[in-house]
Amino acid sequence: MSNLKFDDQGLIVAIAQDHLTGEVRMVAWMSREALDQTLETGYATFFSRSRGRLWVKGESSGHRLRVHSVTADCDGDTLLLGVSAEGPSCHTGAQNCFFNPVVRSTEPLAAGSPVAPLLTLLEQTIEARGQSTSEKSYTKALLDGGPTRVGGKIREEAGELADALVAESDERVAAEAADLLFHLLVGLRARSVGLSQVIEVLRGRMGVSGHVEKAQRTRVGD
Repeated sequence: MSNLKFDDQGLIVAIAQDHLTGEVRMVAWMSREALDQTLETGYATFFSRSRGRLWVKGESSGHRLRVHSVTADCDGDTLLLGVSAEGPSCHTGAQNCFFNPVVRSTEPLAAGSPVAPLLTLLEQTIEARGQSTSEKSYTKALLDGGPTRVGGKIREEAGELADALVAESDERVAAEAADLLFHLLVGLRARSVGLSQVIEVLRGRMGVSGHVEKAQRTRVGD
C-alpha cells in the first residue's frame, strides 16, 4: 500500500469490475481507511466526498460488492476491484452505472442500456426473448422446445464446428463456433444456469491438470 498514490484529499479512484464476466459495475473513491476496511471485511467500502465519511456499498440497499481482489494500475493511482455483485450496483437500480451514451452533440445525454461484455449482453437478450410472446422469435421457439430441442441443436452445431475445424476456412470455423456458442447460451438459459456459473467452474479448474481434474470428476460420479 505504500506505493499507492492518493490525491491531495487522501483519495484514490476505485473501479469495481465483475471478477468473472469483466463487467464494469461502478467507480468510486477510497481513502486509506476505506481500503483497509475493504481488505479486512472482503466487502467494498468507499469514501463519500459529498457526505465526508466512509460508506459500505449496499449498507442501505443490501446490494453489496464482495471483493475478491484489489489490484493497482501501473502508476499506482487507480485501483481495480474484482467483485461479485449482490444485486444492482447503481443507485438508480440499473445493473451498473454506465448507461449514458456520449456523442458529439449539444443534446443532453440520453439514458440507454447499461454496457456489459458482449456475452453478457447476449445472455440478457436470450433471457428477454424467452419472456417474449412473439411467434417469430427463433430463440423463443427453441426455449419453448425445452432442453431436449436445444440439446439437439447443440449436438448439430458442435458437429458442424468439428467438420469446419478439419476442412473449412478460418471464416467458417469462426461462424460455426459462433453458432455453437449461441445455442450453448440458449441451452444454459433453458436450464436457468447463468454464464457466470460456467465461468466460475472454469476458474476453479485453472492451475489444475486436466488429467487430474477429469479423474476427480470420475471419482465423484462413481
